[in-house]
Amino acid sequence: MSVVPAFAQSPQLDLPRTRISAGMYQIDAQLALTPQQQQTGLMHRKEMPQAEGMLFVFDQATTQCFWMKNTLLPLTAAFVADDGRIVNLVDMQPLSLDSHCSEEPVRFVLEMNQGWFAKKNIKKGAKLAGEAFKARR
Repeated sequence: MSVVPAFAQSPQLDLPRTRISAGMYQIDAQLALTPQQQQTGLMHRKEMPQAEGMLFVFDQATTQCFWMKNTLLPLTAAFVADDGRIVNLVDMQPLSLDSHCSEEPVRFVLEMNQGWFAKKNIKKGAKLAGEAFKARR
């Protein structure tokens, strides 16, 4: 029998999912809806398929700031307005406590593997589409 220390954490892999389109590209995004899900985010994940990400959905638009404590993967955060417009993109380094913030108040943050947006030539101002951006207008 193996004993897992109380501080050992496992990644969140069973969250609800939604489809997001970024132009011709499809993203399979886990939804982080509750404060606990949002606090854990993509921590402790050792890998993530290229077409997957995590969409953080907050109740109110505010300046959102993210850091990478206990996050093992290099990520890019897209801060997204209610209409799906990417407000800004920020590359974040693993295990860093540096804070990365939205340039304007947003309710959505989409985290993808670092470089995914750049490889697809998706930049600030691009529009994302999906049910998440329709539901709360």
